[in-house]
Amino acid sequence: MSRLIASALALALLSCSAMAQEKVTLKMGVIANSAKSISQLGLAIAQKRGFLAKEGIELQIVPLPGVRFQVEALDKGTVDVSHTATPYLVQNVLKGSDNVAIVGGLANPVFAILAKPEIKSYADLKGRTMGLSLPIDTITIGTEKLLRRNGLQKGDYGVQTLVGTPIRVSCLEKGTCDAVPVGQPDDMVLMQKGYNNLGNSLEVIPHLQFNVIAARRSWAASHRDVVMRYVRAFGGAYRYMSDPANKADVIKLISETTDAPPDIAQKILEFYFEPYRGIMPKSAGIDMEGMQGVLELMSDIGELKAPLPDPARFVDLQYLQEAGLQ
Repeated sequence: MSRLIASALALALLSCSAMAQEKVTLKMGVIANSAKSISQLGLAIAQKRGFLAKEGIELQIVPLPGVRFQVEALDKGTVDVSHTATPYLVQNVLKGSDNVAIVGGLANPVFAILAKPEIKSYADLKGRTMGLSLPIDTITIGTEKLLRRNGLQKGDYGVQTLVGTPIRVSCLEKGTCDAVPVGQPDDMVLMQKGYNNLGNSLEVIPHLQFNVIAARRSWAASHRDVVMRYVRAFGGAYRYMSDPANKADVIKLISETTDAPPDIAQKILEFYFEPYRGIMPKSAGIDMEGMQGVLELMSDIGELKAPLPDPARFVDLQYLQEAGLQ
């Protein structure tokens, strides 16, 4: 009888192991214009360093044409999970959507205002043209806040609406725009080319949860095992990124992901983590103070009215908490 029990237990363990290794394919939405963005570094590490494979997950990347499509694709069920800038998720949920943040992403990005070589100060931007993103985008909100802090009001400068860092960089280099907000590595590359850095968003937005990965709440609940595996994979990727022992490899991955030269990639990593500035999450967690910061920014431009909604309305922390990442 003991042999039969032992055999049964062995078969059960083998069965459990096989189930744990069962491969699943998830459709993940990413904005096409951000394919070379530093915001994709967590995804690149999760894929290239085997964190997704370890969890038996294969991602089918679905390029989306613009920021609002990131949450709309979730609503339509054309993707299972999606990167999204947090304000668009907030808008989407307030309109009745079932979408919710399940993983943290780029938390508090640093967007610098890069200007033509002849523009030496904010005062020089008067009467000039700024290339900005959509009004609701935190890139635009933060840039306008920085401009106000330095004496420029709306009307002091013209605006071209340009969604996506590559498009804004192109506008600046072609001379159509006099200044644009850009992140890394573009700010460092442009400075090497002689463009001037007038200031950055950390001066006016010290705490934010800029980017999250979202899913439909109902889908996540009915696919709990898959979501847990996905969350663990991204937790592993972000922990890998923040571990000093992996510095050389992460520099290589930054360079591969963004096309930045290795010396620029090294500067980015050192800027982010030496000391740690909260720009990237350390373990895929969602910064709830940063979520509150997004709501307050949206209130600043009249997109939300007091009393502000509870930031917990837009997140589901249970998966991160169960994985020990929150």
